[in-house]
Amino acid sequence: MKVSAFDFDGTLTTKDTFIELIRYVHGTRKMYLGFLLFLPVLILMKLRLYPNWKAKQRVFSWFFKGMTLDEFDHYCAAFALDHQSLIRPKGMQAIRDALVEGAKVIIISASIDNWVRPFFSDMGEIVVEGTQIDVRDGVLTGKFLTKNCYGREKVKRLQKHFPYRQTYQLTAFGDSRGDKELLNYADKGYFKPFRGKRQRKAR
Repeated sequence: MKVSAFDFDGTLTTKDTFIELIRYVHGTRKMYLGFLLFLPVLILMKLRLYPNWKAKQRVFSWFFKGMTLDEFDHYCAAFALDHQSLIRPKGMQAIRDALVEGAKVIIISASIDNWVRPFFSDMGEIVVEGTQIDVRDGVLTGKFLTKNCYGREKVKRLQKHFPYRQTYQLTAFGDSRGDKELLNYADKGYFKPFRGKRQRKAR
């Protein structure tokens, strides 16, 4: 069996979809206001002095806490429909090629899976594993229900669907530090692909 695992933001997209979704839902002015308020936290995160997941959760909560799940999912679906131009054509073709070859395809992203999944809704059986959000009585609490899908967590999410590693050949695609463990876990790992010639990740 063949399995193809793709990171989403930066690998399959040209921009960070979290930022673009915030802009889509709240407008550019409020987006900048929110990021300005959290600038000290974001700087500490970049310096690795503050947990990535905690900074991300605080930003997500500020923009989306209190929104109903139905409203949020509506925005996510509309965002994906209106922003297909964010997807790298070579990346989408790689997914189509993998499906034609009979490979199992999984998208593993640190982004919230609610807005990642709609980008692939018409492509058949594709598994999407992302950071999941907490919802109570149909309303977003602003908290994450799962760990941020980053680093070793990406390998764990892959193993949840494909636990018997010796039974399949794994090809993985990523573009950042958060994909390192997944790329190293693969038989073939490609770093920053779909921007020209694929670059093989040394193991």
